[in-house]
Amino acid sequence: MKRTDKLAIHGGKPIRDSYLPYGRQWIDDDDIEAVKSVLLSEFLTTGPMISQFEKKIAEYVGSQYAVAFSNGTAALHAACFVVGIKENDEVITSPMTFAASANCILYLGGKPVFADIDNQTYNISPHSIKQLITKNTKAIIPIDFTGQPVALDEIRSIAKEHDLIVIEDAAHALGATYKGKRIGSISDMTMFSFHPVKHITTGEGGIITTNNKEYYEKLIQFRSHGITRDPMALIDNQGPWYYEMQFLGFNYRMTDIQAALGLSQLKKIDEFIKIRKQFVDMYNQAFQEIKEIKIPTIQEENESSWHLYIIRLNLEKLTSNRKEIFEALQKENIGVNVHYIPVHLQPYYQQKGYKNGICPNAEKLYEEIITLPLFPAMSKNDVMDVINGVKKVISFYSS
Repeated sequence: MKRTDKLAIHGGKPIRDSYLPYGRQWIDDDDIEAVKSVLLSEFLTTGPMISQFEKKIAEYVGSQYAVAFSNGTAALHAACFVVGIKENDEVITSPMTFAASANCILYLGGKPVFADIDNQTYNISPHSIKQLITKNTKAIIPIDFTGQPVALDEIRSIAKEHDLIVIEDAAHALGATYKGKRIGSISDMTMFSFHPVKHITTGEGGIITTNNKEYYEKLIQFRSHGITRDPMALIDNQGPWYYEMQFLGFNYRMTDIQAALGLSQLKKIDEFIKIRKQFVDMYNQAFQEIKEIKIPTIQEENESSWHLYIIRLNLEKLTSNRKEIFEALQKENIGVNVHYIPVHLQPYYQQKGYKNGICPNAEKLYEEIITLPLFPAMSKNDVMDVINGVKKVISFYSS
């Protein structure tokens, strides 16, 4: 049968009448009222809502401290600063992430070193980390890809052996657990993101959780130009008006408007995650017998918070490539995406000398994955539309 004949069979009206994005925030009346109350208050920028939000996040994840930032990238930058990343320091991280996970190292003159991923979890491989440690290695930034926790016991063991800091990028993993413990309470520092597609949103925003008081105090100072008003920390206290800029920091403060939204959203996070897991179960049941698709690997000892749902195409059993399948799904009004282009393949990093082939598992994964829509504001009918659209397209391109 000619391809044009196949197209005639499968042509016509798309699965959906309207476009379904891969992710979207869920804002309700309580969120709007929370923001409105701040707009009517005396504080819009740095006020009481920020400390309340920090306290609630710390309580939720089980950490002693939390410091909020204007966005997740700023939070990662701050974390690298407080552990002293400097020129020629090496920091090992995963290429399967958004660019910020590596860029935060470059901001301080350090060198990102990309470790390959595990082929089952798609998280950074502890074995690969071990092979890349040198005398210049200062820290590890593992990423909880899609919301599934990394192998923290192994990574922390490696870090302890080589006197390294672990800054966990948990932008995908608020609410996830590792062997019964909440992500955010385990590593030296952990970053969460509150971008609109994440588990909860503050519009833009990020936070660092830690159990280290020294890190906590320095994070607070870094986000506000390196300035302190703490009488106990001042070098020369000249009076009640006095403040000191003690190092070069940045204006990375969160606003009370953002924090108020975050506080309201945080009340709903367990329900949000519950809905995500229900939709994941629907996807897994629908796709588990389809030989052209590999569904995500689920680790029994951990709980993913399911920021993303990624299918891996078995291209050997398909008559086309990922691009054509991706575009076909979009024509069904299904807002698929790809997470991520490995960071070392980006033109900027290539210009800095990073080469194709240094992380073969990650590079192969990139060529075969598609992110399906997954967010709490979806309906079960939306999920069924995605399932039917995937089945339709995969069937069309099946060999």
